[in-house]
Amino acid sequence: MRYLFIPEGILLYRRKMDRCCDMRGFLSFLVLWLIGKKPMSGEDLRQELEKRKGHKPSPGTIYPVLKYLQEYGWIEEIKDKGKAKKYRLTKSGEKELKDSTRKFVSIFCDMGNEFKKAR
Repeated sequence: MRYLFIPEGILLYRRKMDRCCDMRGFLSFLVLWLIGKKPMSGEDLRQELEKRKGHKPSPGTIYPVLKYLQEYGWIEEIKDKGKAKKYRLTKSGEKELKDSTRKFVSIFCDMGNEFKKAR
């Protein structure tokens, strides 16, 4: 089974504390999770990630992830009247999201108290 969750780069040492938790390893998982909530375009995703992270990822970060997810058949483009391409989960994507979420929880569920302290 192939999981989206990729732990590499999670705790990279950087000079600034606000960069200690690099989101690159979680990006595919996070994009799949966000699209699972509602169909989104690349720009929608960039804006949502900016709200969550405080930094808007570049198109060069988001669009390769969308391409990757589409190549695996986990998302598909929705025909829309607007210019922006919107994506939604496929049945395979729903299963992958469920499996990946289960994996994520199994790794981090015991850190609940630490998450509360960090807030």
